[in-house]
Amino acid sequence: MGAAVALPMLESMQPAFGSTDAAAARKRMAFVYVPNGIHMPAWTPKEEGPQFTLPSTLEPLAAFQQQLLVLSGLTQDKARAHGDGAGDHARAGASFLTGVHPKKTHGADIHTGVSVDQIAAQGLGDATPFPSIELGCDRGLQSGNCDSGYSCAYSANISWRTPSAPMAKEHNPRALFERIFGVDRSPEGRAARAKQDRYRKSILDLVLEDTRSLQASLGPKDRRKLDEYLFAVRQIEKRIQQAERLAKLDDPEMPKPDGIPKDYGEHLRLMYDLQVLAFQGDITRITTFMVANEGSNRNYRIIDVPEGHHSLSHHRGDAEKQAKLAKINRFHIEQFAHFLGRLSEVAEGDASLLEQTMIVYGSGIGDGNRHNHDDLPVLLVGRGGGKIKSGQHIRYPAETPMTNLYLSMLDLFGMPTETLGDSTGKLDYLTGIV
Repeated sequence: MGAAVALPMLESMQPAFGSTDAAAARKRMAFVYVPNGIHMPAWTPKEEGPQFTLPSTLEPLAAFQQQLLVLSGLTQDKARAHGDGAGDHARAGASFLTGVHPKKTHGADIHTGVSVDQIAAQGLGDATPFPSIELGCDRGLQSGNCDSGYSCAYSANISWRTPSAPMAKEHNPRALFERIFGVDRSPEGRAARAKQDRYRKSILDLVLEDTRSLQASLGPKDRRKLDEYLFAVRQIEKRIQQAERLAKLDDPEMPKPDGIPKDYGEHLRLMYDLQVLAFQGDITRITTFMVANEGSNRNYRIIDVPEGHHSLSHHRGDAEKQAKLAKINRFHIEQFAHFLGRLSEVAEGDASLLEQTMIVYGSGIGDGNRHNHDDLPVLLVGRGGGKIKSGQHIRYPAETPMTNLYLSMLDLFGMPTETLGDSTGKLDYLTGIV
C-alpha cells in the first residue's frame, strides 16, 4: 500500500521517547571478524598504556587512536583442539563469539554455543525492526565439510542464535539494502517492485511526497539531518545499482550474484556503509560482519598480492610471505577505518555514532602459521556511550578468556550476564575502574 524508510533520531522525536537523552541511551554493538590470523609483529604496539605508537598495520586508524583500545593477551581456549585434531579454522570461527568448543562433525548435528551478539539481541527484543543483522563478503554455508571434518557452518558463521542454529549472513549488498529498508517480497510487493524498476524509481522516490510533508513540519536542524540521511541512502543505492551493471557487463559468461561489486574493497565499504545506515536509522543496534569466511584463500590482486590469503598465512617464517600478509592485514584495516570515519560523521545527541558504539575487530587465530589461539589480535573501538576509557594498549595476563571482554560489553550494554562460554569474570581497565 505504500513505502517507508527508517529515519535517524531527530530532535523533534525526543519527547516521544520520554527523555531528551533518548539518543544517548541507544548504544550499539558490532563485531568484525577477519580470517587466518594476523602478522602480529606489525600489529602489536611496543608500548602499553595511553602513550603507544600505532604499528604499521594499525596506522590507518591514527585518526581514531583516542577511540581505540588494543587488547593483547586475550585467548579463545575453546578454539584449540582439545583432542579433536586438525580444524583450527573452523574452531576459530565457531568459538570467536561463543567461547564454546564446537562439536566435530560435518553432518546436521552441529553444536557450539550462543554468541554474545545474540545474547544482546535477545535482550533487546523488538526494540528495533531487526534485533541483529549478520553480514559477510563470502556466501554463508550451513553444511558440508570445510575443515578436517568440521562443518562449513563453523567456518562461515560467527553468530549463533542457539548452539545448533547459526544466523545466516547476507553477502549481497543489494539484498541487504532491500532487507533493511523494507522491500516487500510478497506478490503485491513484487508487483510494486516491478513497477519501480520500470520507471527506474529509487526506494526513496516512493516516499518522496511523505518526506516532503515531514520536512515541512521539522525545524531547520532536523531538516538538514534528514536531508543528509536520505542523501546517504540514495548514494548507496546508486553505488549498488552501478555495481550490478558492472557485474553484468564484465565476464557475462561467469555466474555472479547480482549486486556484488567486482572490486572487493568496494564490497567491503558498501557493507560497512549499510551497517552505518542501519545504526543511524535504528533499524538494528547489533551487527556481525565477516570480512571473509575463516580459512578463506581469496587473492588480493587489487593490492598486488596475487597469492591466496590462507596459503600465505602458512608462511613458515618466509619474510616475503609475511610482508604480503601484513599488506593484506593493512588493507582490511583501511576499509575498517572507512567504517569508523562514517560512524564518527553521524551526530546523535551530543555524541557521534562512533562514541555510542562498541566495535570488536579481530580474529580467532593469532599467527596463521602457528594456528595459535592465545594472544589474539583484538581491537575494541568506540566509547560505548562514554563509559569506556579508550586510547590505550592494554596487555592482559596470558590465557585471559576472550569471553571476559564480552561479559564487560554486555554489562556496558545494560544487559549484565553472569557467564558466557569459558568466561571467568569481566575484564579490568576498560572503564578505568579495576
